[in-house]
Amino acid sequence: MTSHNNAGTGTAPKAPAKDPWDLPDVSGLVVGVLGGTGDQGRGLAYRLARAGQKVIIGSRVAQRAETAASELGLGIEGADNAECARRSDVVIVAVPWDGHAKTLEALQKELAGKLVVDCVNPLGFDKKGAYALKPEEGSAAEQAAALLPDSRVTAAFHHLSAVLLQDESVEEIDTDVLVLGEARADTDIVQALAGRIPGMRGIFAGRLRGAHQVESLVANLISVNRRYKAHAGLRVTDV
Repeated sequence: MTSHNNAGTGTAPKAPAKDPWDLPDVSGLVVGVLGGTGDQGRGLAYRLARAGQKVIIGSRVAQRAETAASELGLGIEGADNAECARRSDVVIVAVPWDGHAKTLEALQKELAGKLVVDCVNPLGFDKKGAYALKPEEGSAAEQAAALLPDSRVTAAFHHLSAVLLQDESVEEIDTDVLVLGEARADTDIVQALAGRIPGMRGIFAGRLRGAHQVESLVANLISVNRRYKAHAGLRVTDV
């Protein structure tokens, strides 16, 4: 007689599928923002701190970071990039594309073992508008992973309006955040961070090899914003 259960077969019962919205508590993590004096970094720092996260702004010059931190308030601190990386659990890379590789190369030691979130969009501009650049490694996020072999690199926060992020009168940021990475535990943390900001939702969107098209989409959003005088974001349907 054939048995239809797992007894005696040596196979364990299959674990139930994990709820994709069961995300970790990230409220105690310190978040560093490299390039935190620029519009995107400053906006992300402000929103995360406003949501109750401990935030440290990083800059090449500590004084610039300290000035930006004091202007933002909310308990945000400023430091040079190396100190910011050392003191943070999660480090968001929001530096200009032309300084991306040089900045990360200089911080390999400080970023070792850290969860790194790359939100840099490699773009060019000409009289026709914005267009995507294709880094040799495939994307900014893949360049970060190549330069930081001892870090856990993810990609997220690409499609956010710096104007809305910095506008104190805006209560909610109505957008989804596409999160890419190699380890689900890491992307879960980044999704959870995004979800702390009112109106925002983090959605897993694949591995780092898919980062180029996510970064490139910003060029299309810039065209949308110019045409409609908007601050467009993204919403993913049916999830």
